[in-house]
Amino acid sequence: MSISYKDAGVNKEEGYKAVELMKKAVSKTHNKSVLNGLGSFGAMYEMSQYKNPVLVSGTDGVGTKLEVAFKMGVYNTVGIDAVAMCVNDILCHGAKPMFFLDYMACGKLDAEKAAQLVSGVAEGCLQSGSALVGGETAEMPGFYKDGDYDIAGFSVGVVEKDEIINGSTVEEGDVLIALPSSGVHSNGFSLVRRLVTDFDEELNGKKIGEILLEPTRIYVKPVLALLEKFTVKGMAHITGGGLPENLPRTIREGYQAVVEKEKIRIPEIFRYLQSKGVPENEMYGTFNMGVGFVLVVASEDKEAVIAELKTHGEEAYEIGYIKKGDKDLCLI
Repeated sequence: MSISYKDAGVNKEEGYKAVELMKKAVSKTHNKSVLNGLGSFGAMYEMSQYKNPVLVSGTDGVGTKLEVAFKMGVYNTVGIDAVAMCVNDILCHGAKPMFFLDYMACGKLDAEKAAQLVSGVAEGCLQSGSALVGGETAEMPGFYKDGDYDIAGFSVGVVEKDEIINGSTVEEGDVLIALPSSGVHSNGFSLVRRLVTDFDEELNGKKIGEILLEPTRIYVKPVLALLEKFTVKGMAHITGGGLPENLPRTIREGYQAVVEKEKIRIPEIFRYLQSKGVPENEMYGTFNMGVGFVLVVASEDKEAVIAELKTHGEEAYEIGYIKKGDKDLCLI
């Protein structure tokens, strides 16, 4: 009796089919700095245009938002989340994302579904100006249930050493500028899944599941354009832990970020989730509450920064200020 890899649950032919389906979407993300295509043992990326480059990297996944996607039968959006979670993080230091690699694991590979997942990754790469230079698809029968997928990614960006943003120049009187989120983004879904039992329930004429699956916004292009004209002292990507956990990460010792809650434009989905019995402090400590990204700028630049961001499609607005004090966030 002979036993094949397919008998053990791994279908190599389905994997080859998946790669072929992915190639077109992947190739659209490549630029002149990418020196080779899919199929090599390693991706090559040229960066000769920089004087004193510093590489900035980040890795993340989509988390349990994937379960919502699979229950809704939607496979082409969560890949955007995988990219967004990484590129928005490295953007906080002023880094321009260069390339991205993804990792996808499943119990039984379905080439069509896998290609849809990667098409989302490619779309996220296009939105962030990243080249999707490679990835890995792992079929692990018996480890993951059939129908289960996990997806994560890894981004590498670059910034000139003398242009790194790290919060070191933040001072009293600086202003906090919010860039709106598109909704829940990709954090807090373990709590969301406890609160929401029917993803087909409607909120303002739209299914809750569809609202929850709105992809994480990618802030790379508008923020990089802003950095060409203005000095930004600090930036924070508001992910797990919300404003209280993330905003202090870009504030130096001896200073405190003060956020005025009444100024935050809270999307209806958060009101809905809070109505399920979640205390306000838990909401702010788990979700972004409508604020996806925060900039710290000098008060005299506030209006010009907001106006500049508007030209790039961002309805930015002021939510607070910097004062001397403990580094922990102050929500008032």
